[in-house]
Amino acid sequence: MASRPPTSSGRSAGIGSYLKAAFLYHWNLLLFGGAAGLAALSGQADALLPIVGGLEIAYLTSLVAIPRFRTAIDARMAARGRTTALKADPGTQQSLERMIEALPAASLQRFATLRDRCFEMRDIASGVRGQAAGTGDSAESIRTPALDRLLFLFLKLLISQDGLNRFLRSTSEPALVKRRDEVKARLTAAQSTNDERMIRSLQDSVADAELRLDNYRKSMKDAEFVTIELDRIETKIQALVEMGVSRQDPDALSNQVTAAAESMHHTEDAVNQLQHLTGLADQLAEPPAILEADLGRVMLRGR
Repeated sequence: MASRPPTSSGRSAGIGSYLKAAFLYHWNLLLFGGAAGLAALSGQADALLPIVGGLEIAYLTSLVAIPRFRTAIDARMAARGRTTALKADPGTQQSLERMIEALPAASLQRFATLRDRCFEMRDIASGVRGQAAGTGDSAESIRTPALDRLLFLFLKLLISQDGLNRFLRSTSEPALVKRRDEVKARLTAAQSTNDERMIRSLQDSVADAELRLDNYRKSMKDAEFVTIELDRIETKIQALVEMGVSRQDPDALSNQVTAAAESMHHTEDAVNQLQHLTGLADQLAEPPAILEADLGRVMLRGR
């Protein structure tokens, strides 16, 4: 089983990472470099350079003190860690590719469309107006693990749907009912002749026929549930994208995405109960970095 990639939950990047990110912010480098250069050329470098340095320290200190900035950096570092873990573990990439390749063409196209929606959401958060200087990576806070978790659940639901559909196509409820009734009729005939061997055998056959019918009916309900959940996740992602466009607030968007992912516990439990049918027990247990993975080859059929 692939190791779980690191996430940003409760994990601080550290003061050194915060200072480095603040210092390397392009506008800061431009202004700091320009001010230092002018001070050096002014002929009063001894007096002006300490002032420039003091202003830089004040800028760094104030920016690092902003919780929103620290959250963005924490998320950025976690996302890089997840990407590194994915590249360092070929097994994770291969397992993800196998899951996607197993999808029928229509399901693959549906998955590709939803993944594109997630990219669109990230772009909205990245380009949102009115962000504080140096916090332009607010999209990082919705990059992982929430979106990857939603996408991975959607992928598993598509696999479950395909498995259920193949099973339901293998027979039908009328055929199973007819088979059960035929065996029951034979059991009644055997009971009229008091043939104990035939009675025991046919009683077992009736129990098996009832079990098959019950399992088929349960699978029909499972398939309906999976269809509803797929529609629910698609609608939720679409609503989040639209919210990002209308509100242009990356923090609100990040919170909504996280809440959406956290609301999927019962769906994840239901998918786990279908593992005997779909073979998902042998696949990845934890959401991989789907948005960071290079899936160009396996996604071609979905374009």
